[in-house]
Amino acid sequence: MGVALLLHVLAAVIWVGGMFFAYVVLRPVAAERLEPPQRLALWAGVFSKFFPWVFVAIATLLLTGFWMVLGVLGGFGAVGLYVHAMLWAGIVMMLIFFHVFFAPFKRLKLAVAAEDWSAGASKLAQIRVLIGINLLIGLAVIAIASGGRFMLAS
Repeated sequence: MGVALLLHVLAAVIWVGGMFFAYVVLRPVAAERLEPPQRLALWAGVFSKFFPWVFVAIATLLLTGFWMVLGVLGGFGAVGLYVHAMLWAGIVMMLIFFHVFFAPFKRLKLAVAAEDWSAGASKLAQIRVLIGINLLIGLAVIAIASGGRFMLAS
């Protein structure tokens, strides 16, 4: 179980940490220093590099999480409420990410390729809101994971 837990935590850190860096550090600097064409091209490139890692993180989280619950801990009936909360919050995060990837991000890339900066800005704004929501959920999941057995006893 130790390796599965390690991989699970690393996947969460990569995903949530990447969102934190993008939202809290890179976004304000890019908005301050870059004109819209460069800023939109930067974000299309950043997301193109980061999103494959999110897919790997999601696969890792699902595989290790279900393996630990079903294969080691005795199933969902045997684990605390905090594990259920992590699962459902994670599923919401995954659904938000899939929407971002397959809708506004796809349109952002098309807008940047067509140099349609207005459309690109609109899509980037959508992505920013959704990543902000996912970041908040992700931080809550980390709080639940680290202290849930004490806060959300079943």
